[in-house]
Amino acid sequence: MPGMLVIQSGIAIPAAELGWRFSRSSGPGGQGVNTADSRVELSWNLAETAALPPALKARALQRLSSRLVDGVITIAASEHRAQLRNRAAAEARLAALVREAIAPPPRARRATKPSKSAVERRIADKKRRSQIKQNRRSHDD
Repeated sequence: MPGMLVIQSGIAIPAAELGWRFSRSSGPGGQGVNTADSRVELSWNLAETAALPPALKARALQRLSSRLVDGVITIAASEHRAQLRNRAAAEARLAALVREAIAPPPRARRATKPSKSAVERRIADKKRRSQIKQNRRSHDD
């Protein structure tokens, strides 16, 4: 879909909801380091988006609450020298972050206990090890 940041099949963020800011990067850059605005900040208002269904939006807001400022998530990218590559890196990071935030929670762990034979095997190994160590001791009788 042109003009959309695809999160996963059926879910995409419209380009109109994404905010971009550019500034000078502190990283490598050669002669153009002081003139090229290669650092990229990508902002997206998660709290007011229409791109996510209400249930997924609530899950994402709850999971990303520590990264949000007034419902807005901001991603900064400055690892590349070219602004275009930094834009792609920021988009990829945002997509991965949102994909992880809207993922269903893992299944609850069911408590189990070791089988009787496993317990017996463990105790037999402990006794065998104890016997080996006892045989190493000097017997000064």
